[in-house]
Amino acid sequence: MKKSTVEITIPVYNEEKELEKHITVLADYCKKNLSDYLWHITIADNASTDATRKIAEDIQRKEKNISYNHLGEKGRGRAVKKTWLASNADYCVYMDLDLSTDITHLPELIGSLRDKRYDISIGSRLAKGARVEGRTLLREITSRVLNYLFIRLVFQTHFTDAQCGFKAISRAAVKELLPFVEDNGWFFDGELLIVGEKSGYKIYEIPVHWIDNPGSTVRLLSTISEDISAMLRLFLKRPWRKLRRKNSP
Repeated sequence: MKKSTVEITIPVYNEEKELEKHITVLADYCKKNLSDYLWHITIADNASTDATRKIAEDIQRKEKNISYNHLGEKGRGRAVKKTWLASNADYCVYMDLDLSTDITHLPELIGSLRDKRYDISIGSRLAKGARVEGRTLLREITSRVLNYLFIRLVFQTHFTDAQCGFKAISRAAVKELLPFVEDNGWFFDGELLIVGEKSGYKIYEIPVHWIDNPGSTVRLLSTISEDISAMLRLFLKRPWRKLRRKNSP
């Protein structure tokens, strides 16, 4: 039986300290646990200014299943979208480099698309059964307010965690949905989920084990401001109205 193909995208920005270690951990895990797939990892660099590029190019030379793409502009969403749209893989994944989400969830993340026929699969830190360690009270409250008050209430969606950096999507959904996702920053995947669910795509949630990375470069206040601006744009434009619902006759 022909193996399904998987593209795993790791967006990075100035990650010289953690890049080699964490990519090695991920690649080793894939070699041992994703033998049912033909997998590939892309380090998607959105305008790093440190030694990230040199380290990534060294990794690329050593590992046949790992490649490196450099973008001249910043933006996590931009890096992921560009990589996914350029890929012909059956399933596209994106993960945060810090591996805060336990990578032992990866087979289920991909398997829900292949075996259960979901369109999008996501890790959730807020779903029943999830385990979260080391997260500050401020970040926990902020996450719950954004997900429940701003996203679920305003957009009438059902997924619990738009922001967890652990998601997978089918090739068909990439081609159909990404042209309608405008955000190139931190809200990219939140917008993808909102547009996807409102358009009738099936989303599978995995309660994950997640450990906070104290060295995270995410700036809370600026990210919240950008997220709210993106949500306002999305609420006014409602791009899902242009998409044919998958479940319609």
